[in-house]
Amino acid sequence: MRLVIWDVQHGACAMVQHILGQYAGRLAMIDSGSADDWRPSTYIAKGLGRNRLDYLFITNADQDHMSDLQALWDAGVYTPVLFRNPSYTGEQMRQIKRQSGPLSADAERYVSACSTFNQPVDEPFDLHMGGITATTFWNPYPTFTDTNNLSLVVFIKYANFKILFPGDLEKAGWQALLKRTDFRAELVGTDVLVASHHGRESGYCVDIFNYFTPSAVVISDKPIEHETQKMVPDYRKVVREQGVRVRTTMKDRHVLTTRRDGWIQFTVAIDNYTIDTEYRG
Repeated sequence: MRLVIWDVQHGACAMVQHILGQYAGRLAMIDSGSADDWRPSTYIAKGLGRNRLDYLFITNADQDHMSDLQALWDAGVYTPVLFRNPSYTGEQMRQIKRQSGPLSADAERYVSACSTFNQPVDEPFDLHMGGITATTFWNPYPTFTDTNNLSLVVFIKYANFKILFPGDLEKAGWQALLKRTDFRAELVGTDVLVASHHGRESGYCVDIFNYFTPSAVVISDKPIEHETQKMVPDYRKVVREQGVRVRTTMKDRHVLTTRRDGWIQFTVAIDNYTIDTEYRG
């Protein structure tokens, strides 16, 4: 498995593929955030030469998680499968989003997709990603009515490796999910945590670490933004003492950030994984 967490500053975008020799299999993407100088729609269409994104997960219905969503359609990138929190309708999410003002083109695309992407999947993710599997959890609407605590929580697994994408889940949302036996069981064995809410304090829930000790935490952020840097010491405390070895620098790390490291790539084999970064931070 090749999994890349892209540097989209205070946003979110990751891509997942099964790699066999020179062959790259189906493409999945977790969130469609973009930066001024990098857009997933452009990268997929021109960098990868693809006109199909096989699976798209939207973990959070805020602009930083889907700022390139409409551009995927505009670029002609066919996206047959959307994973999102299914407990609300498109119209319910439209009303939630309207509380903050008019909807962006990306938000309009998302709420429209909530109403139209409602058929059974012909090619289920777990059966067509070369052994990569996804497990999702969510809090129900209207138990929560804010976009952060309605985040889709996604576990991506391959062989003995597991990474957790929790969207922008906040402490109340974490604690609600922790009441579920199946969620607590799924936390066990998680290797890498992508920090919720870009590393903000509001997304930190120490109780989840009663069930797993990550080897590393990844924060998608940009310089001096929303106090994300203040939480690095807290995440450092819950990571395994040895951390992870980054092949780019051959240094052991505990918290990686797109701010310091640029894109972060995990290459996962059956019995090990390696980490490469864009920068030598």
